[in-house]
Amino acid sequence: MENKKWDLVALASVPLIMTLGNSMLIPILPQISKALGISSFMVSMLITVYAVVAILMIPIAGYLSDRFGRKKIIIPSLIIAVAGSSVSAAAAWLMNGSAAYTVILGGRLLQGVGAAGAFPLVIPLVGDMFKEDEQVSKGLGIIETSNTFGKVLSPILGAFLGSFIWFLPFLAIPVLCVFSLLLVIFLVKSPPHDKTEQTLGEFLKTTKEVLHEKGRWLYAIFAIGGIAMFGIFGVQFYLSETLESAYGMKGILKGLVLAIPLAALCLASFLAGKFTGHNKAIMKWTGFTGMTLLTMSLVIIGFYEQIYFVIGLMTIGSIGIGLVLPSMDTLLTEGIEKEQRGTITSLYSSMRFIGVSLGPPVVSLLLAANHWILFITLAAVAAVGALLTFFAVKPEQREEDDETGEVQRVQFPQPTAHRNKNLVRK
Repeated sequence: MENKKWDLVALASVPLIMTLGNSMLIPILPQISKALGISSFMVSMLITVYAVVAILMIPIAGYLSDRFGRKKIIIPSLIIAVAGSSVSAAAAWLMNGSAAYTVILGGRLLQGVGAAGAFPLVIPLVGDMFKEDEQVSKGLGIIETSNTFGKVLSPILGAFLGSFIWFLPFLAIPVLCVFSLLLVIFLVKSPPHDKTEQTLGEFLKTTKEVLHEKGRWLYAIFAIGGIAMFGIFGVQFYLSETLESAYGMKGILKGLVLAIPLAALCLASFLAGKFTGHNKAIMKWTGFTGMTLLTMSLVIIGFYEQIYFVIGLMTIGSIGIGLVLPSMDTLLTEGIEKEQRGTITSLYSSMRFIGVSLGPPVVSLLLAANHWILFITLAAVAAVGALLTFFAVKPEQREEDDETGEVQRVQFPQPTAHRNKNLVRK
């Protein structure tokens, strides 16, 4: 793993920068709303449109990466992210009112297209780089930690930059994307990639057959990832709105408070990736424990509105999310062969982006109800994730490895012309 250190550093920059490019706007959403004269729901669309377009584009990027190679898709995707974020930055700086909002939204859409082909492909690329399951687990733990560290840094950096000029975070995003682009170009050495020669029709047929055969545990992991991201972004939006409107908290102080639960998530994610190793049963129970922690925290928050109590309990819930994400990442990646890894993990990433896109607008609508309804709704969604982890995520065990929790690779149906290639690793 030591000889891949700089590759991992460069790849870890991708989720870090992509997360900053989205989450850094959360603490300044109220400022954007006032500066452009738009509603809370409209400003939440700046987060949602980025995620919605990514949802649609990620499966396409996954297929292209399976066919042409991961790095060959990641680099142009980062270039598109630079272009989109530059459009938003120019509009925020040079335009005003509803016209500025429309162009910023368009830039965010283009940025989302770039994000779709960048971060989601890092997960299968790490799986390609290492042969040992334990190394894959540690590598994915580093990637997920980088992702969550981006969430920790985002509110602090966003609030800090926004304290000078409200649109300064928009100007910072393209600069950060260029930095990540250069790291990937010069530091990442792609492993040999067995490119699939499937046509688009064969690809769609094979994917459908795989999902039909293995749908129960795949769909469960997809949903759990989406629920976890829904919880993160929903609660962050709630805290951002509440800290400013009810407590008058702005700037760096607000960013630091928003970062508290995210810092706990980051640490839990790192530890989960480091210590779960290659034992699939432990990964399952780590994920279940995490979803249970999140559910219980949200239920209790529903009965208490005191902000310090909310932040404390949400920190516990964030630890739960930090346990879930690397466990689900590893279970999925290690159960998928290289030939379909990009496609299947891209569907998982799409579900995570669905959670990102739904969190802010759903919470903005529930804020009009009351505190109890908001958090009991969030808790009910988290409880679904816990039940899916318990009942649907069942790592398949080899007969000789029952005690270790080792999982067999998924045997993917191949098009007739390619069935002579054995994709199952015993």
